Parts: sequence; structure tokens; C-alpha cells
Amino acid sequence: MNHLKLLAIVALTGSFLALPFAGLADNTNSVAPANAKPDSLATCPVSGDKLGEMGKSVVFVYQGQEVKLCCPDCKKDFDKDPAKYLSKIRAADEKAKN
Repeated sequence: MNHLKLLAIVALTGSFLALPFAGLADNTNSVAPANAKPDSLATCPVSGDKLGEMGKSVVFVYQGQEVKLCCPDCKKDFDKDPAKYLSKIRAADEKAKN
């Protein structure tokens, strides 16, 4: 019976220690890879707010395109219709080239 208690304690301790790392797989605030197309917008394509006004920007890569958003709430909106917001980013990049 003591072995069973010890096994339960070890299993629970391991789960507890791993908990802080569980959310890292969904971390969208990571540095964009070097091969991603840069996002040259100074404003959030979702809200239109200036990047950095609401704290640290959310930066991630979506289908090879770097995306910068002003906050985590805008990430939720981006995820609902990514094509809409990618078109804004790409239009701004084309405009900057011309």
C-alpha cells in the first residue's frame, strides 16, 4: 500500500511540475522565423490601433507571413478570419514597394 501512495505522489508531482510548460506550445508571442515575409504595418490589422500602445505586441507567423497584432484579443479575431487580415498586411507591403 505504501508503494501505491508513493507512486501516486510521484505522478502528481510530475504533473504539477510540468504544468508551467503546458502553455508554451500555444505561445504566439514568439520571434518570427527569418524566412517569414515581414509585416511592415505600424498598426494592428484587426483593430487599427498603433502597435505597442496596449503593451507588447503579439507576433507570430501564419502561413509564412509574419503577423503583428496589438493584443491577445485581436488574435482571437484574427483566427476567425485570417484571410481578411492577411490581405491588409499584404496590401500594405505592396504599397510600400511601389
